[in-house]
Amino acid sequence: MVAIHSTARGPSLGGCRMWSYEDEGEAVRDVLRLARAMTFKAAAADLPLGGGKGVIALRPGTALTSARRRAALLDFADTVDQLDGRYITAEDVGTSSRDMTVIRSVTPHVGGLSRARGGSGDPSPYTALGVLAAIEVTCERQLGTASLQGRRVAIVGLGHVGSRVARLCARAGARLIAADIDPAKRDVARALGARWMTPAQALEAEVDVLSPCALGGVLDSEVVPRLRCRTIAGAANNQLAHDGVADLLDARGILWAPDFVANAGGIVNIAVELEGRYDPRRARARVRGIAGTLRQIYDDAESMGTTPLTAALELARRRLTKPA
Repeated sequence: MVAIHSTARGPSLGGCRMWSYEDEGEAVRDVLRLARAMTFKAAAADLPLGGGKGVIALRPGTALTSARRRAALLDFADTVDQLDGRYITAEDVGTSSRDMTVIRSVTPHVGGLSRARGGSGDPSPYTALGVLAAIEVTCERQLGTASLQGRRVAIVGLGHVGSRVARLCARAGARLIAADIDPAKRDVARALGARWMTPAQALEAEVDVLSPCALGGVLDSEVVPRLRCRTIAGAANNQLAHDGVADLLDARGILWAPDFVANAGGIVNIAVELEGRYDPRRARARVRGIAGTLRQIYDDAESMGTTPLTAALELARRRLTKPA
């Protein structure tokens, strides 16, 4: 399935997620929520793109053979092609640049192709770079300095992006806590000198920075009162169970970097690819611009007396009313 939320600023862009869902209704809710988030992500990043999302829904416990996986990707490609450019797909949870090559055999409306095929390749390094910028700016605003030297940082989720965020934070001198539902990721934590915890333990650890980098909905009215972090900035989409959680975080004095701003590095990178000849240096420079966007959002939130979420949504809505 494909959801298109907005084409006000340009064609909708959003990755193709291959994931297991209990039923079709759950998959529909996910694709609709993610498409909306992509609209605000693209607008906040000031990109000439709208928001959309694709989902290939698997039954729980399904293990696709390579032939069935290819067939599913080709079916999805047919769906994308029927939309005649109103939606551009890319990789997401459960898919890869190799999968995008399969989809590209049917439709031209694909981003995130491999470097060998003239694309931008794996977007996770750019997403992680943007998250690092968000962590640093949020520390700067809340803790007085952007330096991560000696800071306690909990990374919850050590997937493609989360493991890269962890490495960048370690390189910057942070003291890491690492968590994942997959015990095999202990090896990643060990290599970085990180203290291993379960995700539930890491969420409640006493740290300077909590960085949610797995799936969304992790911050809700039950979790927030138990948090012992000072800032939150991570790669996960839809981190808040609902928008009201932003007020709960604000009341606790926890500065939260709106997820659709902090994790926009991947879409910024693909936007550079879609311009024509891909230049990774230009992509990195634009991803680092996430820092300036967040500073503006924090300034706006302070001047308006509201939360960073409200300020970020207002910035995105202003940009949605203007041509890219």
